[in-house]
Amino acid sequence: MTRLVLTSIICAFLTFLLLRNESRAIEPVPKVLTQEQQAQLTPQSILDELLAGNRRFVSDDLTERNHSKQVREAYAGQFPKAVVLSCLDSRIPVEDVFDRGVGDVFVARVAGNFINEDILGSMEFACHVAGAKLVLVLGHTHCGAIQAAIDNVQLGNITPMLAKIRPALETAKPFSGKKTSANPDYVAHICHENIRMAVRMIRNESEILEGLEDDGSIDIVGAYYDLSSGTVSLVEGK
Repeated sequence: MTRLVLTSIICAFLTFLLLRNESRAIEPVPKVLTQEQQAQLTPQSILDELLAGNRRFVSDDLTERNHSKQVREAYAGQFPKAVVLSCLDSRIPVEDVFDRGVGDVFVARVAGNFINEDILGSMEFACHVAGAKLVLVLGHTHCGAIQAAIDNVQLGNITPMLAKIRPALETAKPFSGKKTSANPDYVAHICHENIRMAVRMIRNESEILEGLEDDGSIDIVGAYYDLSSGTVSLVEGK
């Protein structure tokens, strides 16, 4: 490669970076959502926005935000778009995964992203009181809680916690491979069923949330996060 060609490539690359930074600079810095803006949103538009944010996350094109400024803007109230139930797993930075900022989403976390009374109450507050319009249950690949439930681990308070996940082993569709925690396909199979089970429980055990979904005020959906790629995909079925 000649020096002239190499210089041309470097110049072209630097020009690309400059234009990219300039395009980002003219974009308005996102502000904390207001009650009026929240009221104009629909459950589907919020889901579309979260999935678009995830695509930006995967492509390393996260929106630049001044979180310190957003914290000060949000001190007087909050009007989030969605509530996300995620696993405890430290490798899932929920706001980053969906390219969201301060005040955009409520996030509940528990190992195995299962449903209990406390989380249901939190979701009811998020939607009925604070106006969130989407409930999203987010499971993930290689979930340690799912693996422990498959292995029927007995250890302290982990035992009763896993008892809330183990019903997914019974309600899951038939699986033809080895039903062990060492089989990633089976773990994924149970992860998906555990997500569906959580979605069913939200509807069955919360009259408030079921009613909000029935009248179109909210949607309740399941999703699956791939730790290796960062991609979120929706989990279909009941």
